[in-house]
Amino acid sequence: MRAHYRAEGLAESDLAAGPYDQFARWFKDATVAGLHEPNAMVVSTADAAGRPSSRTVLLKGFDDRGFVFFTNYNSRKGRELAENPAISLLFPWHPLARQVVVSGTARRIGRDETAAYFRTRPHGSQLGAWASDQSAPIASREELEDAYEELAARYPEGEQVPAPPHWGGYRITAETVEFWQGRLNRLHDRLRYVREAGGAWRVERLAP
Repeated sequence: MRAHYRAEGLAESDLAAGPYDQFARWFKDATVAGLHEPNAMVVSTADAAGRPSSRTVLLKGFDDRGFVFFTNYNSRKGRELAENPAISLLFPWHPLARQVVVSGTARRIGRDETAAYFRTRPHGSQLGAWASDQSAPIASREELEDAYEELAARYPEGEQVPAPPHWGGYRITAETVEFWQGRLNRLHDRLRYVREAGGAWRVERLAP
C-alpha cells in the first residue's frame, strides 16, 4: 500500500513571500482540482497534561492574520484550547500528493465576527449549534433530535437565530507552516516557513 508520487516538485524559488499567500495558491489548486471539501483539516490540540486529541474541522476563512474555524467552546477542543492554546492544523490533499501543516496559537475571535459568520450558516446548522452540547455524553439519538425539534418550533425557517454564547470562532496565528509535496523515490519536498522575531518569515528545507 505505497503510492508512487509525481516527479514535479516544490522549489524555494516557487514559493510566495509569505505562508498565507502560498497557502492561497495551493488552496486554489485543490479547489480547481475538484477535491472533496478542500477546506477540511485535521485539528490537533492537547490538554494541560499534554494528552493530544484530533478531529476534522472545516476551515472557514484565512488571511494574513491566520486561519479561522468555528466550534462549541465547551467541546473537547474548546476546553483543551482554554488550557493550552497551542494547536496544529493538517490539510491532507492526498490526490495532489500535498499536505500543509500549520503549527501555532489559537485565540477566540470577537463576538461581532462570530455573529456575522453565524448569520451565513444554513438555518438547520444554526439550530444544530444550539441543540448539540458538543462532546458531552447523551442518552440517545432521540434526545438530540428532540432538542433540535424544540428549537425548530421556537425558531421556524426564516426567523433569525442568535449565535449561542458558548459557540464561536478561533483564529490560529501561525508560527510555522510546512508545505509538503510528494516526490518520486520518497524524496519529497518539504519547505517550511518559520516566523522570526519581528514577524518576518524565513524558509527552511526539511529532509523527507
